[in-house]
Amino acid sequence: MATSVVQPASVIEAKAMAKHVRMSPQKIRLVIDLIRGHRAEDALHILEYTKKRAAKDIAKVLRSAIANAERKAEDAGAALDVDELFVSQCFVNEGSRWKRLRPAPMGRAFRYQRRTAHIFVAVAEHHVAASERETAAKASAASEKGVRGAVKRARKALINPPKGGASKPKAKK
Repeated sequence: MATSVVQPASVIEAKAMAKHVRMSPQKIRLVIDLIRGHRAEDALHILEYTKKRAAKDIAKVLRSAIANAERKAEDAGAALDVDELFVSQCFVNEGSRWKRLRPAPMGRAFRYQRRTAHIFVAVAEHHVAASERETAAKASAASEKGVRGAVKRARKALINPPKGGASKPKAKK
């Protein structure tokens, strides 16, 4: 029975996928297992110094997931610290197979298959960093609250003058 970690609703999570990568899924899994659970920055360093050909494709997908997380945070109006992202999910599925024929002796042909793969990488903000970001946003909003309220009251006073002694003098008959 699998247990799942419940994350707060404010944790920013983004994903990226590359489909039909021309490489065997088995070969890509050897590299993808190296980065699972690592911080995004560390994962990029690991991929940079891995001698496997799959590392280049995985690094491209990981950079795309990081960019998606930045964009998601920008759209939500949150300040995301990219250093706090980690690889929350990464896996490789088998893609379509390309069936090919190789010429054989005496007019025959041998079939072979060229395998493709789908690479999936998801990055998420660490829950501790997310809670720190929320508290910082609340503190900033609380510090600006008094200023905003004073500005609102001043604008209201200018637009709608108070009724009573400060109104226009009445004309004499």
